[in-house]
Amino acid sequence: MNRIERVSRRGFLGTAFGAGALVLGVQINEAEGATPAWMPSVYLGIEPNGTAVIVAHRSEMGTGIRTVLPMVVADELEADWKKVRIEQAIGDVKYGSQNTDGSCSIRDFYDAMRAAGATVRLMLEQSAAKKWNVPVSECKGQNHFVVHAKSGKKAGYGELVKVASTLPVPKKGEWTLKPESEFRYIGKEMPTMEQGDHTRGAGKFGIDAKMPGMLYASIERPPVLGAKLKSFDDAAAKQVKGVVRTATIDAFKPPHNFQALGGVAVLADSTWAAAQGRKKLKVEWDLGPNGSFDSAKDKAEIMAKAMQPGKVVRNIGDVDKAFGAATNLHEASYYIPLLSHAPMEPPAAVAEWKDGKVVTYAATQNPQAVQEAVASAMGIKKEDVTCHVTLLGGGFGRKSKPDYVCEAAMLSKTVGKPVKVVFSREDDIKFDFYHANAGMYMKAALDEKGRPTAWLHRSVFPSIGSTFDATAEYGQEFEMGMGWVDLPYAIANHRAENGPHKNHVRIGWMRAVAHIYHAFAIHSFVDELAAKAGRDRVEYILDLLGPDRKVPIEPVGMKYWNNDQGQDTYPVDTARLKRVVELVAEKSGWANKKPQKGRALGIAAHRSFLSYVAAVVEVVVDDRGRVTIPRVDIAIDAGRIINPERAKSQLEGAAVFGTSLAMMGEITAADGKIVQSNFNNYPVARMSEAPLVTHVHLVPSNALPAGIGEPGVPPIAPAITSAIFAATGKRVRELPIRKTKLV
Repeated sequence: MNRIERVSRRGFLGTAFGAGALVLGVQINEAEGATPAWMPSVYLGIEPNGTAVIVAHRSEMGTGIRTVLPMVVADELEADWKKVRIEQAIGDVKYGSQNTDGSCSIRDFYDAMRAAGATVRLMLEQSAAKKWNVPVSECKGQNHFVVHAKSGKKAGYGELVKVASTLPVPKKGEWTLKPESEFRYIGKEMPTMEQGDHTRGAGKFGIDAKMPGMLYASIERPPVLGAKLKSFDDAAAKQVKGVVRTATIDAFKPPHNFQALGGVAVLADSTWAAAQGRKKLKVEWDLGPNGSFDSAKDKAEIMAKAMQPGKVVRNIGDVDKAFGAATNLHEASYYIPLLSHAPMEPPAAVAEWKDGKVVTYAATQNPQAVQEAVASAMGIKKEDVTCHVTLLGGGFGRKSKPDYVCEAAMLSKTVGKPVKVVFSREDDIKFDFYHANAGMYMKAALDEKGRPTAWLHRSVFPSIGSTFDATAEYGQEFEMGMGWVDLPYAIANHRAENGPHKNHVRIGWMRAVAHIYHAFAIHSFVDELAAKAGRDRVEYILDLLGPDRKVPIEPVGMKYWNNDQGQDTYPVDTARLKRVVELVAEKSGWANKKPQKGRALGIAAHRSFLSYVAAVVEVVVDDRGRVTIPRVDIAIDAGRIINPERAKSQLEGAAVFGTSLAMMGEITAADGKIVQSNFNNYPVARMSEAPLVTHVHLVPSNALPAGIGEPGVPPIAPAITSAIFAATGKRVRELPIRKTKLV
């Protein structure tokens, strides 16, 4: 970590820039007496011994991104992978967006990483050309050397640094990218750089971070969102051995953003002492308006709203006229509950306030958000917040919300020492930014083949927008654009409506976000329509997609989000969605595995984060209604894939994650307070409940890179419920599945 800090203090050329932009700099002069390292790019430098230093500016939480982005740089640089060192960046706008969320790291930085490598390679080739007095066109970077084929001369990259550092940085158009035929790392399976550390238990996570003289904090937070502290008695807490003192944290001011919730902290010389002291606190709260929040009543309210007309967000044709003329209608309602991220490593950070500045080490998905949130909480400039990024033991979106870092910084200012905050599992479950619960109503008019001639989809959920706007009750454009307004089916009449709903807990994005509930409703409904028509599910889906085409998405009164990408570069392409359906059907043996009593296959196909995914899930339901999953097949077209091994790993993880959400995940509230507290009452899939085996099938593609980490999640739940229906005849319209009696 010290090395990362030293890199961050270099005087790079460049200021704030957009995602994927290339910022190139100048030679860096380090401390007097030190050998200078040549850093022509914020992402890449060469040391005099030839070591290529590649800066990883995104957070590593098991996705492999700290290996995959450097692979792209190293390939264009023509680096020897054994001579590459990867260093984790601190939070700094010069790197572009560092928010490791939204499955966009490769998409946003593939071109920038290639450009960085190609630029530095050209400068090394230019250096060699000067050294040998030959045309630069005759010099070529090859495996950490520049080679002059005509004379047989070659020079290592380290030998060329001194001259290269005096050259002007080439402009775009002066350097060229390698042809695909010369790729050495891109598209190849490679282990992650952390693999050795993980094997030895040497990886440093947020929960491992330490600072000299730090205290440990355990915080009694408001049990209800917006509750106010009335009084507290800390006398007994202070009697616990190891407890140093207590301190209060001011409650947030709406909107809550990523502010600390507030509460009373017990600070001690160990985690154990802090936790024991906290148990001795006597705290009284004014619960406020959310004190009456009850999840059962909230569900009823959501479902009632879903039955009423809402705000139209997409409208094609005349749905009401088609419904009026139809003789064959089908309708259904669906519900998913609030969900918790529950990463294996709960939120953790250590921070020190000193001389008006904050230094923090945090398990964070977004160090720039840490800078902004901590600066706001402390009343300082964000440039005065230094955020070192540790490894993350899972994130799923929770760790891009740095309330826990704010808590550590605020407490450090209060006590005058570094403070470490680690959420207990109970804290993690009870004080999450929950994935929204949602109620959806579907209705279709059907022709003689069971195809929809009209389609209505209403969706009601507390919006993530409430995080940033306390008055927000309708969905945001990005939530609407997640597998809902961009319905790809060939249906002449289609209307999507959104109903209002107020949040009573913190609502935040979680892996796959609104795709989770939209995919569950849409693909469950498609399965119902196929069953009603007596048609094979695969054949029905392919028919519903219609002719191969690029579907223009034109929402009503809003912009189509499309992951912030244009429809010209990332269109909704039904041919690609068909391809993954056909591929997963083939690989799973769909045609030859007919449903049996208690055993069947289910399928769902969904576009999310610009990728196309289809999943076939095999389920077995025993005579007690217990569900097991012998096999999952997932096919994905994510455009160009940099590291197939990491892509497969992400899809395998998505199958487990999606199974947990479908089978058992549910957060409930009574009297405003969250009921669940640990894995005993918020279970996640254990080995016996997770898919026994997952087969991942990657579609070879040279299309633009798209998402990998999240797209595997949305089709899992509807594929499971599809299979359950085929195996038992029981239709599941509400998650978690464990609430439905299957026999």
